[in-house]
Amino acid sequence: MLTYAQAGVDDEKTTIALRGIISLAEATFEFRKGKIGEPVEEIGHYAAVLDFGNFYLAMKTDGVGTKVLVAEAVGKFDTIGIDMIAMNVNDLLCVGAEPVALVDYLAVREPDEKVFSEIARGLYEGARQARIAIVGGETAVMPDLINGFDLAGMAIGIIENKKVITGEAIRPGDAVIGISSSGIHSNGLTLARKLLIPKYGLDYEYEGKKLWEWLLEPTRIYVKPVLELLKRVEVHGLAHITGSGLLNLRRLTNYGFSLEMPPMEGIFKLIHENGVPLEEMFRVFNMGVGMMAIVPREEKEEALEVLNRYYESFELGTVTREPGIRVENYGVRL
Repeated sequence: MLTYAQAGVDDEKTTIALRGIISLAEATFEFRKGKIGEPVEEIGHYAAVLDFGNFYLAMKTDGVGTKVLVAEAVGKFDTIGIDMIAMNVNDLLCVGAEPVALVDYLAVREPDEKVFSEIARGLYEGARQARIAIVGGETAVMPDLINGFDLAGMAIGIIENKKVITGEAIRPGDAVIGISSSGIHSNGLTLARKLLIPKYGLDYEYEGKKLWEWLLEPTRIYVKPVLELLKRVEVHGLAHITGSGLLNLRRLTNYGFSLEMPPMEGIFKLIHENGVPLEEMFRVFNMGVGMMAIVPREEKEEALEVLNRYYESFELGTVTREPGIRVENYGVRL
């Protein structure tokens, strides 16, 4: 049996360590009070939101994480740029923002033209899918600090007419709609790598794909379907299912959720079969659902119609008055 904490990523310990940083960051809000750019959202709900009068500006920063170690191991760098952009723009969507631009940060031990070129191709493809402009960036060569490389970025988005999605509109009885993921995305890679690679090796074939292909499958970008959804139906909440798995739903509301998740397949099945407990699976991985939308029950059919034009989507369940997250078909309580 192996858990995320045992693999080296202890979310609870990280949360405790971050309290001092978060409290000081929140204290800086007073510096902009009553001015253009005043913060209007608490830190923690996917993206920061600033008030610019006629519109809100949303900001988000994120990286690829230890997925870059898999890219290095197989010498394939043309997809991780997609991952970095996806992790940023998908979070912006969760506050109702349309992503518009991004700046990237690439830290390397030493410059490599081939690696840079492949990363650039991935960044271009991610930007194309998200319909954003990469307006700048920074490359840092730090041989004394970096072993390999790291890729991160910061994205901004616009929210028209102050239509911020906070989750406050969520009510018991609302429908929960899931949009399928493309696989493991860019979360839980520390656990997946340490569990699977030493045992099988990256060239191990599972269900017609090599292990490295399962691990490097680019994160799905949800910009087009979610922006159309926002135009067509009333959306009470959006959750990007990243690290912490279904626990991301707790960012939106204190109400609970009764869900039936899709069958466990592909990389998730392999990870579970190799010793990760079922409850831990739902606490760490997206389990086949990369984005969730909470909509009024009477609008669920239209929501499904919109989303299924892009990616396989399904009704997962409902919001409940009782707190907690219940995955009914797996008997899991979070």
